[in-house]
Amino acid sequence: MILVTGATGHVGAELVRQLAAAGTSPIRAMTRRPESIDPPPGVEVVKGDADDPAGLHHAFAGVERAFLMSAQPTGPRGERPTHLPRLVDAAARAGVAHVVALSVFSGGEGDDAIAEWCGHIEDAVTGSGMGWTLLRPGRFMSNALHLARQIHHGDQVTIPFANRPAASIDPADIAAVAALALTTDGHHGAAYQLSGPEVLTPTEELAILAELLGRPLRAIDPPLDTVRAGMLRGGVPEDVFDAMVARTVGSDVGTELLPTVAELLGRPPTTFARWARAHLDHFRTEGKPAHV
Repeated sequence: MILVTGATGHVGAELVRQLAAAGTSPIRAMTRRPESIDPPPGVEVVKGDADDPAGLHHAFAGVERAFLMSAQPTGPRGERPTHLPRLVDAAARAGVAHVVALSVFSGGEGDDAIAEWCGHIEDAVTGSGMGWTLLRPGRFMSNALHLARQIHHGDQVTIPFANRPAASIDPADIAAVAALALTTDGHHGAAYQLSGPEVLTPTEELAILAELLGRPLRAIDPPLDTVRAGMLRGGVPEDVFDAMVARTVGSDVGTELLPTVAELLGRPPTTFARWARAHLDHFRTEGKPAHV
């Protein structure tokens, strides 16, 4: 039995689909909202919430391998993550043999609030006593989905850090690597850094969407003070925001074109244009496009 946590997320949903299509093992999909998932045939859906550790016992019962991820927001320095460590603890208590955990590109490297938070997460995985594999992807191509609402309403699209390049990766490629690590040997103790096949800025990604949609979309990069005020109002801790800015503006982390996906999967990673074509319905509006 393979358990996929976060089964409604961009990576988790793809992983459930890919594992079900392969048919090599029974699949259990865990989500906080079972009613929101329409699983492939044969996939068992269970409710599970890291805020309810006692309720995780059923989700992990009988599981041999598990994909672990958490959408818990990064907390300020001194605050420790709780969700992923609780999933790790539940897996270990259930006797899970191997876990594949979703991390971030740099893992716990560095000396800021993000590194501290991610370091605690990775330490929980690597110190669990179970077999483990860490996945460290860069920016997700699916981040562009957050632009859909703006695109529905007009051609000017506000994108913070619009000109910061990154080698974005398709979540389906992350899922494919996770599936490989869950179903084949030789991945214990590996920390895989993952990138897409090209370096693009959000502005360049928007241009690809514009061409596919036949729209004159234009990126607007807001002032940093505006971005800061909005994110702090949204609950992002000040030291986490400062770490984000330092990583985004003050470094080139995540711009490397890495061979990992191609080496593991035997094919090149997906381009942004191909990802965009597959998800174009999310960006289309009913009737005629709105122009401003």
